[in-house]
Amino acid sequence: MDHRSIGELMTRDVVSVRLDTPFKEIARALADHGVSAVPVLDDGDRPVGVVSEADLLRKAANRSDMSGRTPLPHLEAWERARAEGVVAAEIMTAPAICAQPRWTVVEAARLMAEQHVKRLPVVDETDKLLGIVSRSDLLRVFLRRDSAIHEEISRDILARTLRLAPSAVTADVEQGQVSLHGAVDDEHTVGVLLRLCGSVDGVVAVSEDLKHPSEETGLTESGLAETGLSETGLSESAGRRKAS
Repeated sequence: MDHRSIGELMTRDVVSVRLDTPFKEIARALADHGVSAVPVLDDGDRPVGVVSEADLLRKAANRSDMSGRTPLPHLEAWERARAEGVVAAEIMTAPAICAQPRWTVVEAARLMAEQHVKRLPVVDETDKLLGIVSRSDLLRVFLRRDSAIHEEISRDILARTLRLAPSAVTADVEQGQVSLHGAVDDEHTVGVLLRLCGSVDGVVAVSEDLKHPSEETGLTESGLAETGLSETGLSESAGRRKAS
């Protein structure tokens, strides 16, 4: 299957600042380019941190309120130092949490969630900046058309990967929700199908109405036990009926 990589989704024309960029220049860069954060680069064009609107607002929150309506917030020593910073190196959140261009949406989304960040600078194998990917960039995969999702599931999963006959299993896709219908050889295949379809870019949810032989075998050994009978008991009972 083809998954869109972070290299395909990222923004390549990145607004960035240097370690010695003054506070006001950072604020101007955010406003002029309509972005909420910028990576901070060292002399080798490697991201060493990120300055966001939240980092800049810390300075405003740390100023005295002349009206006296709100108290000065309690800040830890490191927070106060950053609130009093005047250049990017003193204000930024560091280190920079970065992604690789070959990563999938899942990998990037999990890192964002774990690190509680809204964006990831994307770097090459030497840690030089290539681009930046945001949460909104990752969400673009869910704009994928239902027809494209249906084609990938039918062609790559059902036909090529699992080699199922076209009449065996069919997939309906509506608003990114996949419904599987038909019959498969065993229950294990159902689980595999659900996982594979769920990993397709743009899929929101997967449901199934798939039949398999174990659903049609009648009473199993455990089922017989629940009735108080065993296979041996059934055989003996059948024998007695024949004898009579």
